[in-house]
Parts: sequence; C-alpha cells; structure tokens
Amino acid sequence: MDAVDAPDSFVIGVDYGTLSGRAVVVRVRDGKELGSGVYDYPHAVVTGALPEDTAGRSADGQPVRLPGEWALQVPDDYRDVLRNAVPAALAEAGIDPAAVVGIATDFTACTMVPVKADGTPLNELPGFENRPHAYVKLWRHHAAQPQADRINRLAAERGEDWLPRYGGLISSEWEFAKGLQLLEEDPEAYAEMDHWVEAADWIVWQLCGRYVRNACTAGYKGIYQDGRYPSEDFLAALNPQFKDFVSAKLEHAIGRLGDAAGHLTAEAAAWTGLPEGIAVAVGNVDAHVTAPAAKAVDPGQLVAIMGTSTCHVMNGTELREVPGMCGVVDGGIVDGLWGYEAGQSGVGDIFGWFTKYGVPPEYHQAAEAAGLGIHEYLTERAASQAIGEHGLIALDWHSGNRSVLVDHELSGIVVGQTLATCPEDTYRALLEATAFGTRTIVDAFRNSGVPVKEFIVAGGLLKNPLLMQIYADATGLQLSTIGSAQGPALGSAIHAAVAAGKYTDIREAAAAMGSEPGEVYTPIPENVAAYEELFQEYKTLHDYFGRGSNDVMHRLKAIQRRAAGAVLPGATAASPARATAGVSA
Repeated sequence: MDAVDAPDSFVIGVDYGTLSGRAVVVRVRDGKELGSGVYDYPHAVVTGALPEDTAGRSADGQPVRLPGEWALQVPDDYRDVLRNAVPAALAEAGIDPAAVVGIATDFTACTMVPVKADGTPLNELPGFENRPHAYVKLWRHHAAQPQADRINRLAAERGEDWLPRYGGLISSEWEFAKGLQLLEEDPEAYAEMDHWVEAADWIVWQLCGRYVRNACTAGYKGIYQDGRYPSEDFLAALNPQFKDFVSAKLEHAIGRLGDAAGHLTAEAAAWTGLPEGIAVAVGNVDAHVTAPAAKAVDPGQLVAIMGTSTCHVMNGTELREVPGMCGVVDGGIVDGLWGYEAGQSGVGDIFGWFTKYGVPPEYHQAAEAAGLGIHEYLTERAASQAIGEHGLIALDWHSGNRSVLVDHELSGIVVGQTLATCPEDTYRALLEATAFGTRTIVDAFRNSGVPVKEFIVAGGLLKNPLLMQIYADATGLQLSTIGSAQGPALGSAIHAAVAAGKYTDIREAAAAMGSEPGEVYTPIPENVAAYEELFQEYKTLHDYFGRGSNDVMHRLKAIQRRAAGAVLPGATAASPARATAGVSA
C-alpha cells in the first residue's frame, strides 16, 4: 500500500510507563517524529499507603497502609495522560489535528485493573476507595508470590501442557496469581468486579468505548495458549471459588495486534484534541511494540527495552521450551513467528534506589558542582576503573527475579565490600549485575535452540555509554541502540498506522516507519575475557541463592512478614502489612 499521502497524515503513539505516559506525533509516510509530550503520574507508584486524595481512611482514622511487595496505581492518572500529554505533543508538532488518522497505546504488563461492566475501576466506586484491592495492581506488585507458588506446584503436579510455554513457572506479576490474591484477600471486591482487565486494554476501552482484549497480554500474561485458558478443573483445585475466574472475570473477545479496536469517542476526542471517529488500535505491551519501532521483526533480533525494568523480546521460527522465559506466543509480536519474552524485574529501579539511599551527600554536592546528575557523576567515576578493580560481584534481584528463576521472593546482594569500598564501586557492580542478568537470559535462549544474533537496546538507559559497553562486553554481542528516544511510543504509532489502514501489516509499516540504529557498541575482546571470569562468579552466586542451595532470602522474607503483620481493610484473613512510607518511584 502506498503510504505517501497528499497532504500528509499523522498518527499518535502513547506509551504508558511505570512513572509517566509519553505521547508522540508521527508522520505516516516515513515515521518522522514531529512532537512529543510527557505527563508524570500524580500518584506515581503507590507502595506505603493509599493516597489520601483518592482514599478514605482506615477504621482508626489513619491512612490505609499497604503490606510489603505491594505496588498500586491510580487509574485516573492514565486518563490524565490523554488529557495532557497528547495535546502537548500536538502543540509541539504544530500540525492540524484533523490530519491525525489513528491512535495506539502500549502499557506496562502485567498491570491489572478491576472494573465494573462499564469499565469503571472499583476504586472509583463509593465504599471501595479505601480498599487496596480495588486499585490497579502495577506490574511490579509482587505480593501474589504465594498464589504463584501454588499455581506452579499444581500445574507441575498435573502436567499442565501450557506450563512449558512459560519456562516452567508462572510469575506473581501475572493475571492469574494477582486475581487469586484478590479473591482470597478481599472476596467482596472480587465479587463486585465484573472484569479483570489489563491496563493495556482498559485505556483502549476509555478511548473507543469498546473492551477488546489484546492477543499479546492474553498470551504472555493470561496463560492463553492454543485458543484456551487453564481449565475450570485446574482453577477449582486452586480454590473452589476460583473455578469460574476465566468465564466470569477474564475471558473476552481477543483482538489481533495492529487491528482497530474501535473508533475515538466524543469524550476521548475532547480529552485529546483529536478528531472523533479516528481509528483506535488494539492495545499492546510496551516491550513488544518496540520491536517494529527498532525494525527488529526478523528471527534472532533480541530487543531489550531498558528502563525501571528490562523486557527482552525476540521472534523465532520454531516453538522451543526455554527454562525461565516469560512466555512464547504464536504471533505475539508479529504474525507468522513465535514471539519470545524474558525479563528482569529491576534495572533502572536498582540504580535509582542506590543513588537515593546508598550515596552520601558529598557525592550529590560534587555532582551538582560539576553540573552533572548523580548518575552521570557516578558513571564518570566508575568508567575510570579496570574491570574487576572494585572487587565486587552483585545479584540484580532487588525486585526479585523474573527470568530465568521466576522468583520474586529473591532479593539483592553485593559480595566483596570492604571499608575501602566507595559508592562508584558499588554502582558499577550493580550496572554489571544487570548485564550478567541479561547474559543469563541470552544463554538460556541459545542453550534451548533459540538463536540470538543481534542485540538492540531501547528505553531510557541507552543514554549511558558505560552501561551499553558493559552489556556488549558481558554478552559478547554487538549492541546497537534504537535511534528514537521514544521507542515504545513510536512502535504504538506504527500499530496506529496499520489500524488506520495506511499499511497492510506491521512488517510493511515497520520498514517504512521504524527507526534507524543510533549508537553501535562492539565487544572489546579483552573486556569480554575479563567479564567472563566475573560472570562465572555471578553464576555461582546465582545458583547458590536462587536454585535452593541456600534459601536464606526466602526465610528473610518470611521473617519480615511476621514482623510487619497487619490486616488489610476488607480482608477476611490475616494479610501481612508493612507500613512503609509514602510513594516510591
């Protein structure tokens, strides 16, 4: 299909991240990005207590506290992205909104919204505003690990044929574990809920007035394989009240990636400043839409979207069972190929945590005096070190392990610290640990017969050249960065163009609209050898703490829960609470 229009037509891509939403205006004929807008969620990530401006107070008049491992969000923050970021992007682009032909969105996954039949989130109902289970459960809500453990044990005992498609383990981040936690900890909220909806689909519902479940999250996060979900018999064995979870709460018509879910409603047109009736694409996941944005739609091209966490996606020609992968889905990225996914639960979050809590004031002052951010300052100091000079090795499990161990009860560790260890030493060790985590994923794919030929990085962390070189050296792969600063949003815009009928499929649209490579990092042979030695030490720690030799991390989590113990409002059984303060990033 000829994509050259006279006059030009445009599409909008909106990327919903962990802390903000980003909108970009893209020209259909060549993918040129003309304007963007960013909106930070007012409530960020809710971890310590429900925000007082949206929630009532507990029975004792105090803010409603949350247990440890909880991570919630406020759904109206997502609407605010449409009200703010999209108009800002249009204004910067300076185009006539009437020339926009489509809009598409992508979202973090698995981020779940409990809603009524008309799409109203439960937390917006009178009487439910102070119930934590009525809010959005963000992807990094890991409090459903006990439910995930039961799902995994039962599936392994029964030999469920879908389990190998997820590397042998279901994550606590995913739909079934979080849904089971909701049922067991707040059955009233579960009963009030009509649909258990991925945020990727909820925001599309807000745009077009139709609920269409996207094939990507259904396959990767909803255990939808070969046209079916886990059976009622399996669900009943988990909990008799969970038997009809699929039929009553989850199952819905599934839309193919790149198709139109519907058309922009008058209300959403008023929010965004876009023409009523334009195409609204089926929802998608931030990582998976980035592959076409990077022109990485062929087998063997591994795309890592590196931000607060990292998601690794890649196409393959054959179905393989890869231990610890997040999933493999037929057509999960593009039609005609098997889409593979793996990931790391914490990357940028770990670096951010360290700079906030592990760096003394004099470093922050020195960075300010040098006109640098604290990350740039630490990177500059760490870059002068020889590999291994700091004497440290770290495990990148501060938010648990998504791949290949699939265990969010694991936690971070740094080995080798002395009284001479400086902040830049630990900072570099943490950078290296995340690179070793990615190397572990690459090795798992290769050892399972899924070739990894190229390594392409998108996301906010590609701006750090030291980090990129470390990843190239640790994996031994040439690394290229995506040329766009808004990879997921550009990927969504590509899907919007297909939904609007401007291209026949995602491959064609990616060829015309995808971004050319940015920087290229080639492995340095002596660095590869040095990191191989350190990686072997990483593997030793990885297996010792992660594969059952020493379960101290699990025992510490149990001790923490007992020490924190409290009951959530609306819960019918004891549910451990941890009164951490405020809102975290």
